[in-house]
Amino acid sequence: MERYYQPEIETASREQIKAWQDERLVAQVRHVWDNVPYYREKMQAAGVTPDDIRSADDLHKLPFLSKDDLRKAYPYGLVGVPLKDCVRIQSTSGTTGKRVVAFYTQADIDLWETCCARAITAAGGTDEDVCQVSYGYGLFTGGPGLNGGSHKVGCLTVPTSSGNTERQIMFIRDLNATILCCTPSYAAYLGESMKEMGLTPEQIPLKAGIFGAEAWSEEMRQSIQDTLGIKAYDIYGLTELSGPGVAFECSAQSGMHINEDHFIAEVIDPDTGEVLPDGTQGELVFTSITKKAFPLIRYRTRDICVLSREKCPCGRTHVKMTKPRGRTDDMLIIRGVNVFPSQIETVLLNLGYPANYQIIVGRVNNTDTLDVRVEMTPEMFTDNLGEISRRQKELVDGLRSMLGLTAKVTLVAPKSIVRSEGKAVRVIDNRKI
Repeated sequence: MERYYQPEIETASREQIKAWQDERLVAQVRHVWDNVPYYREKMQAAGVTPDDIRSADDLHKLPFLSKDDLRKAYPYGLVGVPLKDCVRIQSTSGTTGKRVVAFYTQADIDLWETCCARAITAAGGTDEDVCQVSYGYGLFTGGPGLNGGSHKVGCLTVPTSSGNTERQIMFIRDLNATILCCTPSYAAYLGESMKEMGLTPEQIPLKAGIFGAEAWSEEMRQSIQDTLGIKAYDIYGLTELSGPGVAFECSAQSGMHINEDHFIAEVIDPDTGEVLPDGTQGELVFTSITKKAFPLIRYRTRDICVLSREKCPCGRTHVKMTKPRGRTDDMLIIRGVNVFPSQIETVLLNLGYPANYQIIVGRVNNTDTLDVRVEMTPEMFTDNLGEISRRQKELVDGLRSMLGLTAKVTLVAPKSIVRSEGKAVRVIDNRKI
């Protein structure tokens, strides 16, 4: 039987959801106009005032925000309340340029943790469960968000944070952990490690996993489910909006329900900014309608996805987003071809390789090169050069069929690619472009 954390909200009528969004958007626009000079200037430049926004139907009139705006306004330029009313910051990893620093009132944290509680409940979590949170804590939003959501559900919460795989496995086994929260690449590594210890899925107490913070394919989901003997649920979020829990998967595993009482989602053409109809692939844009300390309006996520309002068998009525199909900013253009790491991962997993690989892009004589390093499983590992050559050719053919271009493939020994305990580093781009 499907469980809900807040059934009256999660199964509300479309009319009720629209009414919440209309009322909250109007109030939020007035809030940022009155309290955030950076927003007011952007709205004035676009020729828009709060009086022009009467419902969610007017959202398209408002200007977009991008990560560049967040960098320009760093650190306090987008804060919507007095600093004395803020109780926490969280921050992105800062791998490109300035870190994004997001601010929270206590009410903002409560709403965020409620969204995470909905996700844990959708994965089958109750106050009878032991929830091991193996996302990083500290500035990263993964650990704090799921930790708070787990408390709200009433789970026994095990805040292991990331890393120390031996200890992770010890707690899973000793405490009979039933729900695991971490990145999918780390879940795959934990499963691989337990398999090497001789543990079968039946001997692993876990029943569900909530995995997010990086792109992962359906093939990787199936591999994790088979190894750990669990049902693997996707979760989506951005530090800029709050963290994980903006959207989450239900038992149907066919997309993530967006918490529409807190966020309005749009899909746009990334080149023109035009709003696209549901069912069309484009760039995901979010407006936060309840967060007060760091209230982002029409924030361009750079994630590519599709929105669907088809009736869901789980009974939830909130719009669903597909798993992101790549990002406009981590899409690689190689010899004029758009390449997403997820496409390469699909080929590898379909051919039985583990989801541990590296993509190395270079440039020789003004021509792009694409090298893919692929780890073999212990069963595949051999010193038979003919067998390795055959396998490499099989991968080259599979990648050419998927991508429409030729890659150089190098098979490497098991565990020779460094494992990540946080977000996996999949791409090394050595081009000076």
